[in-house]
Amino acid sequence: MEPAAPPPQQPPPPPAPQRRSPQPGDRGLGVPAYAQDEPPRPGRRRRREEDDGPLPDERPTDIIPAIQEAPLARRPGAAPPPPQGSEEEYNEIFGEDAYDDYDEYDDYEDYEDERDFDDEDRAEPERIEDERPERQGPPPKKRKKKRALGWIAALTVLVLLAGGAYYGFTEIFGYDDYEGTGESDVLVQVEKGDSTSAIGNRLQAAGVVASGKAFVKAGEDNTAVSRLQQGYYVMKTKMSGASAVEKMIAPATKVGQVEIRPYTQFHDITQPDGKKTPGVYTLLSKASCADLNGTSTCIPVEELKKTIETADVAKLGVPSWAVEAATNAEHKDRRLEGLIAPGIFNVKPGWTAEELLTDVVTTSAKRILDAGLSDQSKGEGKTPYETLVIASIIEREAVKADFGKISRVVYNRLDKKMRLEMDSTVNYVLDRPTLLTKPEEREKAGVYNTYKSVGLTPTPIAVPSAEAIQAALKPAAGEWLFFVKCEKNGLSCFTVTNDEHNKAKLDAQRRGVY
Repeated sequence: MEPAAPPPQQPPPPPAPQRRSPQPGDRGLGVPAYAQDEPPRPGRRRRREEDDGPLPDERPTDIIPAIQEAPLARRPGAAPPPPQGSEEEYNEIFGEDAYDDYDEYDDYEDYEDERDFDDEDRAEPERIEDERPERQGPPPKKRKKKRALGWIAALTVLVLLAGGAYYGFTEIFGYDDYEGTGESDVLVQVEKGDSTSAIGNRLQAAGVVASGKAFVKAGEDNTAVSRLQQGYYVMKTKMSGASAVEKMIAPATKVGQVEIRPYTQFHDITQPDGKKTPGVYTLLSKASCADLNGTSTCIPVEELKKTIETADVAKLGVPSWAVEAATNAEHKDRRLEGLIAPGIFNVKPGWTAEELLTDVVTTSAKRILDAGLSDQSKGEGKTPYETLVIASIIEREAVKADFGKISRVVYNRLDKKMRLEMDSTVNYVLDRPTLLTKPEEREKAGVYNTYKSVGLTPTPIAVPSAEAIQAALKPAAGEWLFFVKCEKNGLSCFTVTNDEHNKAKLDAQRRGVY
């Protein structure tokens, strides 16, 4: 690339015109007399006066292009603008311009320099009212200190509010929970009527779950949780809520519960096929069993028998009206017969034999009272204990529909001093459930053989139901002295004379009832 041609030399500027001093009488600026001889001030523009002659024809259309092109001339390497007319035209236009005089003032550059100040150097205007003491604020440092204290206070309030909100949220919606399926065994009791929330609180108190809410939340959609019954449950410590729910609804978790049905006796009964029906002793022994951290809590049957034989029955909870008869019973291991009421019992694994029996007997006494038997409520001419014995015989001899009539037969025979001749009493000491007996068995002497003994047996022979107790308290009206099972559904035929009884018996045998 060729080098650019050097710019053409500019013509020398025209000589500056001589400055005319103002004369007295000059018009235009109206300079006062005292200032007419004063030399012109540097940097100030002189106004035109009448003696300066007519205004030049500036021909603005010729000047404007020059001004517009001036910026282009400042670009590095750009060619200079072409001259706009001759030197005479230049002088005619600019020669008399008052701006040419500025070159005469040496301090013009200083003046320009003084004008090139920054806004930062400009002095702030003073406000007179700020000087008044009552309007002056605290010193800047104090303001900053107060502002800092304000921020600290605000942050403190925010932290407290946030903490309070978190605590409130946690209390309302949050809960603690363990992880895993637990560690060591622990026994938890659920009381009658406990809600899911109450069960959760019991689990928390036993160390099973970290919070009751953990159990409640885990069991919200599990209907089995709402069906949990009172009793004892073997759980683990430090279980998650979900693990606690899963374990608690498992059938094997519940321990110590036993149901004693009407008709049951203390000793086991041997069925005709050789199978044994567990009695009260066996049922209570089994209910006492649990495995807690590798240790068995079972109470053997023999230990229960020994406790009944030697214990003070009154301390075990036997009703006052039964204490004497139970204490004097011939068969000591049977002296609590009939005093155990039917129903469900919750035995705590780990109890001693005496603690277990005390709980069961005390609970039974309340149930017997609720059935209507007491010192003030007893059978016709009988003591409460004798009424209980009658109720146990009714329970073993008939179906529920015949309870009232069987009760009347017992009372009629006792009133006539007749032997009861009930097969159930003979089979009681033989630990058999059948009603029929053999001739040799009926001939064998014994206080429970009502074929040989007059009156009632010394103790009840089974667990009587509430219905049997009611039948013993209020027997049906009638003169019956005999009855025999005459229907396959267990109903009996009742007669007054022995001949009627024998006919009913033959008819039942003919129809294959027994």
